[in-house]
Order: sequence, then C-alpha cells, then structure tokens
Amino acid sequence: MEPIGQYNARPRLLILVVAYNAEKTIDAVIARIPGSLAREYDAEILILDDASADATFSHSHGVGRRQETPFPVRVLFNARREGYGAIQKLGYQYGIENGFDLVALLHGDGQYPPECLLDLLEPLRTGEAAAVLGSRMATRWGALRDGMPLYKFVGNRILTWLENRLLHTGFSELHCGYRAYSLDALRAVPFARNSNDFVFDTELAIQLLIAGRRISEAPVPTYSGDEIRSVNGLVYAAKVLAAAIKARLQELSLFYDRRFDCAPPETYSPYTLKLHYTSPHSMTRDRVRPGSRVLDLGCAGGYMGAVLKSQKNCFVRGLDVTPVRDGILDEFAIHNLNDGVPPIGPGQYDVVLLLDVIEHLNRPEAFLEEMHRALGASPSTEVVLSTGNVACLVTRLMLLTGQFNYGKRGILDVTHTRLFTFASMRRALVQAGFDMVEIEGVPAPFPLAIGDRFLSRALLAMNRLAIHLSRGLFAYQIFIRAKAQPTLESLLRDAEGQSRERLVRLEAAPLPAIDGPASRG
Repeated sequence: MEPIGQYNARPRLLILVVAYNAEKTIDAVIARIPGSLAREYDAEILILDDASADATFSHSHGVGRRQETPFPVRVLFNARREGYGAIQKLGYQYGIENGFDLVALLHGDGQYPPECLLDLLEPLRTGEAAAVLGSRMATRWGALRDGMPLYKFVGNRILTWLENRLLHTGFSELHCGYRAYSLDALRAVPFARNSNDFVFDTELAIQLLIAGRRISEAPVPTYSGDEIRSVNGLVYAAKVLAAAIKARLQELSLFYDRRFDCAPPETYSPYTLKLHYTSPHSMTRDRVRPGSRVLDLGCAGGYMGAVLKSQKNCFVRGLDVTPVRDGILDEFAIHNLNDGVPPIGPGQYDVVLLLDVIEHLNRPEAFLEEMHRALGASPSTEVVLSTGNVACLVTRLMLLTGQFNYGKRGILDVTHTRLFTFASMRRALVQAGFDMVEIEGVPAPFPLAIGDRFLSRALLAMNRLAIHLSRGLFAYQIFIRAKAQPTLESLLRDAEGQSRERLVRLEAAPLPAIDGPASRG
C-alpha cells in the first residue's frame, strides 16, 4: 500500500454536496454539517446542482444568508443533467484545481447524515487511509434495524460478497454513497474515465485499490432518500459486477481497460522470470548446454542470462536499450535491436537468445534475415526464440466477443508491434534461411496469474495435455530452436573453393593413357 502521511496543519477540506431536485432538503443538509469541523479543518462547501428542474440552485445560493454556517458556500449549476458520476468528477476536479487536501461527498437529498462527517474524515486526517467508505453494513443486522428493505439488504450483501471475491477485499459494503477521499489519492487515478452514473463509486474504489491506496470503512446509519430509488437495481448490479470482472481479468492479462491502468509502475514488471513451471525460461535453461557461449538479445534485466551463468556455467553477453545491474552478466552493451543485428563473428557464440523479443521489433522478418546473414557462416550456432501465440484460445474467444484489447503484459502487450501464430513464425524463420530444430507449445503462465498453488499446477497440466491435441489452439506461447542454413554467398564461396581444390588435384594427377585403333603398316 502507498504510504500515507499526516497533515501538519489544518487540512483544507472540500465538502462536496451533489444535488438534483433538492430544494426541499438542501437547507437542512447544510444546517446539519457540524460546525465543530472548523476546529480541525479549513473547510468550504461546494454545492453542485445537476440541472435540477426545481429551485435547488436558488435555494442553495441563498443558504448562506438564511442560516449561520462557519464555512463559505459556493454553488455551481450544470446546464444539462450529466449524472451522479459526472457531477462527482466536476467536484473532484474543483478540489484538485483549488488546492484542497480532502473531499467529503454528501447527497443533497439528506440520504446520509452530515453529523457523521467527523468520523468519516478522521482516518484521512490522521493518515490512516487515503479513502473512507461509509458502511451501513458495519454491524450484522444494523441496516435492517435502521429500516433498509429486506430485498435491498440481501442484494447488497450478495453483491458486496461477489465483489470482495473478485477484488480480493473484505469490505462490509461497497455501495454506500457516503465517502471521503484524499485529493492526493484522486490525483493518482484516472477518475475522469469512469462512468457518469451510479457505478462511478465502484469504479473509483477499484482504481484506488489497484493504485495501492489504503481504503477504510466507517459505520453510518441507513436512510433511503428519493435519489437512490431512481436507480434500477438489476442494471446497477450488472454494471458493478462488470466493472469488478474487468478489473480482475485485467489483473490476469486477459482484458484491458484504461480506467484500471493505474497501478504504480514499481509494483509491476512484465519481465518476470518463470523457472518453476513450463515456460520459455525453464525450457531455455534445460536446453542450453553447460559451458555454452550465449548472446542474450533483448536481455531486459539479465535474469535469464544470470541463471545460465550460475547454473550452467555459461559465458553470457547481454544487449538491451537499458543497462543491467553490474556483475549480473559477463558482458553487456547498449543496443537497440530495431537498429539491426549486432556484429557477430563466425563461431563467436553457441547460442543466441531471442526470448519474447521478436514481437517488439518494427521489422522482425528483416531482422531474422540479417540474423541469418550474421550466423550463416556459423552452422553450429543455435537460435532460441519465443513469442506469444496470437491464435490461442484466449485471443480467439476475445475476438468472438468483439474484444482485442492490448494491456500491460501477455500476448497483447501494448509494446508488441507484431503478432505471430505457429505457422507465421515458422514461415518467417524458414524464409529467412533457418532450419527448425524444435517447435513446442508453451502453456499459459497460470502460477504467475493466480499464484503458485494446486489450482495453477492443475491448470498447467490440463493446458499441456490440450497442447498435445492442438498446439495452435491451446498453446499460449511458441518456443523454437533453429539453426541458420548456409547463406548463398557462403555456398558460392564454398563451391568455388571446392572447384579450385578439385582442379589442383586434377592438374597434379598424370593424364590417363588413351587407347586408340592400331595403325596399319
């Protein structure tokens, strides 16, 4: 979780009141905001009127004159109704642009008691949380005792339970609109991309979780105002579950949605070494002979080379666009593979690694042809290559449902410029002048996606079995070992050399006797 700091002085607090047709309730809501907040916070009230058809704006504009309030009040009006989520976006943007530290969300219909603001804000003020969600379910039957209808109580419990399972959380409720946030936390997530309706709250909570921001709960009493009754419960539940499922699928690299692309950069690396189950890394380790001289092209952090160096006593030289840690490889050089193949002397290396690299190149076929020219005079050098199989079942199902979303890792990594099937990868290598030594299908990295446990191992075993039936359909990645055929230039030079040797032998040998017809005397 992202570390949270305490505020040294009175934090600037924005009390955001979202209002729609609230002329009868807005005065009471503002009057019930505790004046004692002024002791702890430098507070301001912002009332956002979402194009109300009644006199909400005029009532809100005059609230400061009709009643005493220790806080300045500002009122903004939307020319057209944008929706519950959209009005929150405006309020949070206002808070960010005006330098507030915290924001608390109130509903103008009085659905949530302003008297609870102090309890809601305390974890933010002390630095214990970056967001606080009000919960009507904090006690087991409290919501029912406070008057929540049974069908809403049951639906809320079931929906929250499903979300907790999908999001790996343990919240008592995720559907209360009484919330408070650190503006620093809101700056860290793309809340502007969220929905404009009531699912906005769920999407924002998911974003904060992905961003590693700490979320706590505060108990609040139940009251059903008119605003919540305008929501279609089944539609709302479907949208909420869809958001949680998308976030979970994105975590598994099976889906991508820019709304949920907000994880801190340091928490994720697409180049995770996978040695404890079937993967291109473990297959490479098992196939490279001890003592080999290895050139690791696109070596990333040098992790694969370090394994070959330590476990197989190999000499490893790495190349990439960013340096590796000192001492991890025998040699390293900065090189962009899109600039071409580095100089490779005849017989200089036993193995050249291209693990999950070819799909990042702008012109992979031209690169392979250049690689063939570099290795054509070294027929013993082996190229070990891996890449994603774009024809696997996962991407086929995505296409079937109209999805082809690039993400942070997996086959559809956003940095991939080319995608291959078994047939197209083999064709590219053969046409570039390589002979196939081995072509294997690699199962999906289930332990990386869901953790190394019994379920992931069982899924790996099932995937391996399915690959035997159809590697084109069930393999997640392609693993290939290949050797360069001699180039035409080297074959021509060889033919010329062989001809010269044969001519020399012919010239050195005595001419054979020629038997002709006997001459007549």
